[in-house]
Amino acid sequence: MSGPAHFRSPEVEELRLNRAEARLDVTFTDGIRHSFAAEYLRVESPSAEVQGHGPGQRIIVPGKARVGIAKLEPVGNYAVRIVFDDGHDTGIFSWAYLRELGEEKDKRWADYLRGLEAQGLGREPQ
Repeated sequence: MSGPAHFRSPEVEELRLNRAEARLDVTFTDGIRHSFAAEYLRVESPSAEVQGHGPGQRIIVPGKARVGIAKLEPVGNYAVRIVFDDGHDTGIFSWAYLRELGEEKDKRWADYLRGLEAQGLGREPQ
């Protein structure tokens, strides 16, 4: 049984990986498009390594300015596992989470940069 459209998860029509630019372009079935730098996806990974295991445990991940995406692995009809070239591969990006990342990109990125600065960390690998 399907509910009203605003209660349904967004569906992805196309994922386009641009390795040369370290970018993932996502097109949803409703026409919304988002373009994500690999660095942004890596530092916003839904994995426990980044998000922690509970509220307030989020970890600021430094040194990912040059990270790339090695491959994409489909997870059912609802998500994709992104394998990054630094070996990180435990985050499963649901379509809903990708939509959220796109809609909140400016705020999340600014928060990330402030977090790095507050901890004396940087985007470049050490």
